[in-house]
Amino acid sequence: MDLDLDDLEPVSRRSTAAIVADRLRHAIMRGTFPPGAQLGEVEIAARLGVSRGPLREAMQRLVAEGLVRSERHRGLFVRDLDAAAVRDVYTARAAIERAAALLILAGERTEAVVVLTSALADMEAAAATGDAVALADADHRFHQQLVAASGSPRLRRMADTLLVETRMCLTALQDNPPPPAELVAEHRALCEAVRDGDADRLVVTLEAHMAGAVTRILDVAPVAVAPIEPPPPAGVA
Repeated sequence: MDLDLDDLEPVSRRSTAAIVADRLRHAIMRGTFPPGAQLGEVEIAARLGVSRGPLREAMQRLVAEGLVRSERHRGLFVRDLDAAAVRDVYTARAAIERAAALLILAGERTEAVVVLTSALADMEAAAATGDAVALADADHRFHQQLVAASGSPRLRRMADTLLVETRMCLTALQDNPPPPAELVAEHRALCEAVRDGDADRLVVTLEAHMAGAVTRILDVAPVAVAPIEPPPPAGVA
């Protein structure tokens, strides 16, 4: 049966709401809107130059992704982070990236090695210049590329949200990041395991990388995450 599609009009590749969601996601990731911050519709709509309709749709996307929470009669807030949330983010990431890595090794991994090597080179360049933001961006891309190379769109969708939450953890909670050389070495080991097709080494390295990140974050977390007793008054043993 022939279908009459004359009433269907072309649509833009990306809606305004999708673009706004990207901007808000990036702002949350960078700490512009820290955990617990309220997202004011009027101010944000004015800043982005959009109407409140697309903005509300964008915010609901972030609610669905778990980055923003809605409180009745109060508004929308960036989700808070605590020790349990940090552990959960990295547990989920480990599961997703492990699945992605094994898919890569089960197929043709040449392209994966190319993109991971490129991301690693970006990390090395950022580490050499001491640019912490560029290093974090390159780290983000490395893991994004790892999951993307698996060819699974569902793993990629889940990973994208978790990577934003990872940056939230790092921005809000980590005051003492790992030495750049150590971070680069960890990612080089991951890249080499993919290159060599060594599933056991890759899984062990990936799990150690995730566990190490959790330890570093929580060891230096602020009082809200890991309360520290104040020192006794001078002269008290």
